[in-house]
Amino acid sequence: MSPTAPTSGPTSSPSFELLPGAADSPVILHVPHSAREIPADVRADLLLDDPALERELDHITDSHTARIAAESARACVVTPWRFVNRLSRLVVDPERFPDEREEMLAVGMGAVYTRTTHHADLRPADHDPEPLIDRYFRPYARAMTDAVADRLAATGRAVVIDLHSYPTAPLPYELHGSDPRPDVCLGTDTLHTPRALLSAAREAFAECGEIGLDSPFIGTYVPLEFYGKEPAVGALMVEIRRDTYMTEPGGPPDGPGVARLASALATLVNAVSP
Repeated sequence: MSPTAPTSGPTSSPSFELLPGAADSPVILHVPHSAREIPADVRADLLLDDPALERELDHITDSHTARIAAESARACVVTPWRFVNRLSRLVVDPERFPDEREEMLAVGMGAVYTRTTHHADLRPADHDPEPLIDRYFRPYARAMTDAVADRLAATGRAVVIDLHSYPTAPLPYELHGSDPRPDVCLGTDTLHTPRALLSAAREAFAECGEIGLDSPFIGTYVPLEFYGKEPAVGALMVEIRRDTYMTEPGGPPDGPGVARLASALATLVNAVSP
C-alpha cells in the first residue's frame, strides 16, 4: 500500500486521530481503548440503561491511557507519533479480528460487542455488525495501516507500542482471568517483538513494579497487511494494572502513577528511536 499518512498536521475523523511526531521517528503510540464517547445512533441500539452503561464503561475503558501517552510524547527526545481512538470500544473494537478468527467471539466480544464484561446482553441477538464494521472498523484499520506504511517509508522501520490497562481483579469476560496479574504486562509476538525491543521495555518499566510477559493478556497489535509478513514492523503491547495509577473501576488518577508510567514509556520510546 502506498503511504498516505501526513508528515505534518494531525489527521482525524470522528472516530480516531493521528497526532504527528518527528519526521524521523519510527514509533507509533497506539491508544485504542481510552475513550468513552458513543455516537447517539449507536447508543440507541444498546440495551443497557444509562446507569448500567456508565458502569460498563468504567469496567471496559482503559482510562487515562491517552493522557499517559500524551505526557510521554512530550517528554521524549524524538517525538513519537500517536494514533488515538476517540470512540469507546463499545462502538467497535479496532483490535479484534472482524471475523471468525477472533477468540473473543466466544464471550460475545468480537469487533462489535454483543455482551458486556459481566455477560449481560449489550445488543440484540440479531444485531447486524456489518454497518458498524464498515463505518468505523475498516476506516480505522486503513488509517492505522497507512500510518505504519508512512513510518516504514520515512525511516525504514516502524514500532507500534500499544497502550492498555486492566483491572486488579479479573472481570467475568476474561478468557485468561486466572493468569498472573503483574503491575505491567508486556504482550509480544514471535515475529514482531524483537529481543531488543522487549529488553528495552523491561528496563524502562522496571521502576513501575513487577513486570510480566503475556499474562493475563497476550500478543500485540499489527495491521493485518503487515502481520506475519514484515519484520521491519516491530510491536509491543503494554498493559498496565489499574490500581498502580488510578481509582478503580473508572475513577480519577491516583498518586504519582501517571507521571511514573509516562516517564517509563518515554524511556522506552527514547531507547528504540534514532
